[in-house]
Amino acid sequence: MKKIVVLSLLLLVGSLCRAQVPAGSWSGAIKVQGVSLTLVFNLSEQACTLDVPDQGAKGIPAQASLTALGALHIDIAALNASFEGYRLGEKIVGTFTQHGVSFPLTLSPGVPKRKRPQTPQPPFPYSTEEVSFVNGDAVLKGTLVLPEGCDRSTPVLLMVTGSGLQNRDEELFEHKPFAVIADFLARRGVATLRYDDRGFGESSGDVVRCTTEDFKEDAAAGLALLRQRFDRVGVLGHSEGGTIALMLAAEKKADFIVTLAAMVVSGRETLLAQNHRALLQAGLDETTTDRYCKALAETFDAVTNGMPMPSPTSFDLPAALQQNLAAVQSQLQLPYLRHFVQLDLTSRLGEITCPVLALNGTLDTQVDCATNLAALKKGLPANGRHLVITTCDGLNHLFQHATTGDTTEYPQIEETISPEVLEMIAGWLALL
Repeated sequence: MKKIVVLSLLLLVGSLCRAQVPAGSWSGAIKVQGVSLTLVFNLSEQACTLDVPDQGAKGIPAQASLTALGALHIDIAALNASFEGYRLGEKIVGTFTQHGVSFPLTLSPGVPKRKRPQTPQPPFPYSTEEVSFVNGDAVLKGTLVLPEGCDRSTPVLLMVTGSGLQNRDEELFEHKPFAVIADFLARRGVATLRYDDRGFGESSGDVVRCTTEDFKEDAAAGLALLRQRFDRVGVLGHSEGGTIALMLAAEKKADFIVTLAAMVVSGRETLLAQNHRALLQAGLDETTTDRYCKALAETFDAVTNGMPMPSPTSFDLPAALQQNLAAVQSQLQLPYLRHFVQLDLTSRLGEITCPVLALNGTLDTQVDCATNLAALKKGLPANGRHLVITTCDGLNHLFQHATTGDTTEYPQIEETISPEVLEMIAGWLALL
């Protein structure tokens, strides 16, 4: 991952002959933790921007210039990142660096396009409105989808994304699951509101000092907006968004909720499971993996108990894992991760009395299906036909049909979300 691309003298001489930034869109991919991430630089003599279509990010400001030796150098200040490379025929070969970590990156002309057959295409048999709502200093911008014949009695769902900053479509690798769900439900007579996360897309708000609690309050503000126009207001949340849906239900702020791969057990338990699996998949032996997870657990416990974090060098770990643990401890200085580690909904489930549809995929490698559904079954009060807790066989964290469920499959799968899951959601809502 940290290789330096060495170019021939001939290439350097060829680059010196070029006196201007190569205009147009140039794209390439870096590999981060085994996942391919596409970057698109849009270059002109006047401006430069970066798109990360896999994450739904577009138009990130950047500055492009040529070095004295003719290399293309691009600074992306907002991401603490840069790219530098030389022209080699029809490609630009170089290195992308972010936060001091470097990745080989080769850019080619044009923008790659993946097949995403479920992405909704006009014309649409429903209307949409652009709306906004406020929580403190955060202004959340979103899209309200109104089915034909919509009135106050129409059920409406607020859609809450998973962890990490995402746009209103929860876009990832050019998949737009929230757009697909909203389109499907609108055709079944259900309204939806989806919105850009705070500090992302068209929404504003602090993202440095916020926690899941702040994201929950953002969602609560969206519910308040919907209650001005609808009598039956629910929440559909994916991953951390599902956790937030459960939190809002426990606070009696939602009339019904749909959770997709919701984390119910603690963030500590979830992160330990994710790390254990990732290290084994990376080829580490069981002994080293267990030793690292023990160090990680002690770090999390220190944070929870308000104690000093242990030194990474105090554990019998390879140097690379000591560096990784040090990086985790640095991230734990931020409010979000400190709060996330301690987040545990199991004690709040008994307060939920509204209808709940909870779905988890058996191939989910990010939020364990068996562990979290078992916690829901144990903690949620019996609620007749309005409590449905369902295992979805063969589906991954994004509710795609998958082979292994590993995150590296996400970009390659053309299906955005299982049609069976869409039918389950619509069918359950029709019974309310």
